[in-house]
Amino acid sequence: MERPDFFELKNGEKVKLPFSDKEYQNRVASLRKVMDENKMDMAILTSMHNVAYYTGFIYCSFGRPYGCVVTQNKIVTISANIDASQPWRRSHCDNVIYTDWKRDNFLRATVSIIGRDDPPKTIGIENDHVTLDIKDKLNSIFTFSNFKDISTSLMRLRMIKSDEEIEIIKNGARIADLGAEEIVQHIKPGQSEIEIAIQGRDRMEREIVKTYPGAEYMDTWVWFQSGINTDGAHNPKTNRKLQSGDILSLNTFPMISGYYTALERTLFVENVDDASLKAWDANVKVHKRGLELIKPGVKCSEICAELNELFAELGYLQYRTFGYGHSFGMLSHFYGREAGLELREDIDTVLEKNMVISMEPMIMIPDGKPGAGGYREHDILVIKEDGTENITKFPFGPEHNVIKN
Repeated sequence: MERPDFFELKNGEKVKLPFSDKEYQNRVASLRKVMDENKMDMAILTSMHNVAYYTGFIYCSFGRPYGCVVTQNKIVTISANIDASQPWRRSHCDNVIYTDWKRDNFLRATVSIIGRDDPPKTIGIENDHVTLDIKDKLNSIFTFSNFKDISTSLMRLRMIKSDEEIEIIKNGARIADLGAEEIVQHIKPGQSEIEIAIQGRDRMEREIVKTYPGAEYMDTWVWFQSGINTDGAHNPKTNRKLQSGDILSLNTFPMISGYYTALERTLFVENVDDASLKAWDANVKVHKRGLELIKPGVKCSEICAELNELFAELGYLQYRTFGYGHSFGMLSHFYGREAGLELREDIDTVLEKNMVISMEPMIMIPDGKPGAGGYREHDILVIKEDGTENITKFPFGPEHNVIKN
């Protein structure tokens, strides 16, 4: 039996994607403008965030390569046969499926899209995602082509959100608040991190289904940390049981069609000691000041510098652990970081309309010291023409989040 290296399959009907056809057309037009400015004949996108951003399709790799080929007149996703026609149904563009019968059929499918008669002179690739193995194989196929990084330019495009993107991010922030409200109801001594986290996750997923009934549902999660487990911002939940007086870190992360939003809050179980209250108050002061500093026309590094000075005045700068905030959009905890829009000392990006950024100061006082634990607050702000909109509504600070159930 002769089995193909690649083929097309239109099984079923195209489904409603998270954004309008016009939205995807605008995104692809901007991509092609970047290609034109850089004299690229073709771009091969391989990351989850860029494939999803330009096509609507969020792939599940499981060790297989996925991609999207873009020319000035074509855009085609390339997916593995294990997914059948789901990538075609979930893409606003065409799709080619490669099979596993031979090694490197992904590359053969890539060549099939553009043909062999007119090889591209310059190809855009994502240097921050393409492996050395894939790069070597691309070199072996496109022997007369030059490769040029396109990832930084595409990141800059993604940093400015459309109105449709902002709407989905706002819904995500609302749903994160609902998850936090559910979690707070279950906080009491003897309850475990994992069981409390499950309650918040389930509440958010049900609300996502209600708000977006035609979507695919994946990756919504909660990190609910207590005691020593609060020392890292990305520490997974455990089976630790809460105790009276524990510091808590509540983190809800709804995912809507690849768009991640976050709510993070410091809480205490039943009571808070004086040293912890002092540290918590200091972090809240920095958080409030940070919310005031975020506005159009301000450099990220300038915000960072002023907040560092405030932390120093309060006596806690030595306990600060990471940057003060980051961009939101097509991203998750394992793809899509827009590093050009982070509130760090080395980022001089100027904030402008339709950027979406968090304010999230954190300090970590080591175990054994008074007030030990990790303190973190987190709000999401949309940059407007002449100000900002804070789309996070869940309250923060000691007056709200010493939980007595």
